[in-house]
Amino acid sequence: MNLAKKWPAWKIGTAVGVGSIVLADVVLCFVLWQMAREAPAEMASRRNELATTAAQLEADVSRVEKIRAELGQVGKGSDDFYNTTFLDAHTVYSTVDADIDAISAKSGVKTTGLNFKQTAVPDHNVTDLDISMTVDGDYPSLLQFVNGIEKSKNFYFLRQLQLGSAGPNGIRLQLDLHTYFRTAG
Repeated sequence: MNLAKKWPAWKIGTAVGVGSIVLADVVLCFVLWQMAREAPAEMASRRNELATTAAQLEADVSRVEKIRAELGQVGKGSDDFYNTTFLDAHTVYSTVDADIDAISAKSGVKTTGLNFKQTAVPDHNVTDLDISMTVDGDYPSLLQFVNGIEKSKNFYFLRQLQLGSAGPNGIRLQLDLHTYFRTAG
C-alpha cells in the first residue's frame, strides 16, 4: 500500500516533522549520555585541583599567621639594634674620638685631622655623622688600623680610602667613614 495515496499531504508532513523531532531527541539523549559518562572523571580532576588549591591557601594563611606572630619579635630586635648599635647624641663625639684613639694606639699609627660633619636623616630619629681623618704609618699598621675600625663595637662604614706617601718608609691614608647616632624623636 502506498501511504501517499491514503494520507493527505498535511499528515505526511506532520509525520515527517514528528519523526525528525523524535530522531533529534534520540541523538540528543545519546550525546547527553556520553557526556554524563565522561563527567565523573572531569569532576574528580576538578575536585583534586580545588583540594590542591585549598591546601596551598591554607599553607599561605598559616605562613602569614606565623609572620604576624613574629613581627613583635622583629620590632623588639630592631629596637635593640637601634639602642645598642647607634651611639647616643650626647656622647657620640667623645665616644668616636676615644674609639679611634684606642684603635690607632693599638695598631701603632698616627691619626691627624679628625673632622666631623653631621647630616640629619629625616623621619628616622638618627643623624648621619661623616668622619674624615688622615692616618700615617707603615703598611701592616694601616691594615691593623682598618681591621680595628671594621671590628669596632661601634658602627662604622668605610666610605672612601685614599693612599698616599708619608715619607721614605710611611704611607698616608685618607679615610672617610660614617656612622649614625640616635636623636630625640
